[in-house]
Amino acid sequence: MKILLLGKNGQVGWELQRALAPLAEVIALDRSGWGDFSGDMSQPQAIRETILKLKPNVVVNASAYTAVDLAEAESELADLINHQTVKAIADVCHQEQILFVHYSTDYVFSGLGTQPFTETDVVAPLNVYGKTKALGEQAIIDSGCAHLIFRTSWVYATKGKNFLKTMLNLAQQREELSIIDDQIGAPTSAELIADITVHAIPQVLANQQKAGIYHLVASGETTWFDYANFIFKQARILGQTLQVAKVNPIATSAYPTPAVRPHNSRLHNAKLQNTFELILPQWQKGVERTLAELINQ
Repeated sequence: MKILLLGKNGQVGWELQRALAPLAEVIALDRSGWGDFSGDMSQPQAIRETILKLKPNVVVNASAYTAVDLAEAESELADLINHQTVKAIADVCHQEQILFVHYSTDYVFSGLGTQPFTETDVVAPLNVYGKTKALGEQAIIDSGCAHLIFRTSWVYATKGKNFLKTMLNLAQQREELSIIDDQIGAPTSAELIADITVHAIPQVLANQQKAGIYHLVASGETTWFDYANFIFKQARILGQTLQVAKVNPIATSAYPTPAVRPHNSRLHNAKLQNTFELILPQWQKGVERTLAELINQ
């Protein structure tokens, strides 16, 4: 079996390189590509030609335009990467009978209410990033290709930029921090996302009735404020010296950004657990493990 991985150097892509290796021959590409093969998601035709040349059994797309605020000003580029090129991949996957694995986001929803969103809830994105991701999802569905779309949220890893690493760095530099306390979601590690992906791919190849959209998030929920405090507590347990002495909860309205953020980022993960016979751990477990790697490395 052969797998084409796009976005190999992102948070999820980096973990996928490790996780996919025992499953198949993996051709992993980033934006710079390799030889005649393109990994540049701003070039849909080049990506299409790469897939036709490589003839993989599975395409895993871990590449995306994820600069949420910048997307408000760069809507055409965000749409190209998150929608138009995704459509091109989906169309060629349908043509060549290739399984397409793609990652999406809680930002496709309205962020209203207090209940976790399910896979069948209507999408109603609040910002350009969410809109382009929702369009990408629909393009995959409309193509008719066999697919796995994993919606996730609040992704973090030892690699790349993320809330966990930002908080850990700020806590070593500042005595006081103010953190948003009215947005709720589930911090989810790139490691977990990669491992679940590898668990699901063989099952879908064997039984395409398991294809579709799934919510891939750690179990439980928290606010950014409580998440930050958990990071600080665990870091100190691990022996990290922190300067932060006071952490203030603030409302989203006190920290305006170009892109509107959802207040409710909860995603219901029962469908994934039931279909693939999995137990998704509480969000704290992955944070503890990642902090241990960052602090003890």
